[in-house]
Amino acid sequence: MELYSALIYSQVWHFLLNSWVIAQNVTDPDILGQIHKAFTNFVQTGQIWALLIGLVIGYFIRNITSYG
Repeated sequence: MELYSALIYSQVWHFLLNSWVIAQNVTDPDILGQIHKAFTNFVQTGQIWALLIGLVIGYFIRNITSYG
């Protein structure tokens, strides 16, 4: 019975996923341009420094709190 319900759940999930993909409306297909624009904004707003500082601090905290 569990196999049957898992199969039904899987089929419903795939149907919902496929229907969402079909319903998309792409207005700007320039993927690389969007990535470049987002990365440029990420650097210009200074978020890259917050990311790097957070990674360094997290690395030190992980090493201080780890055992062995």
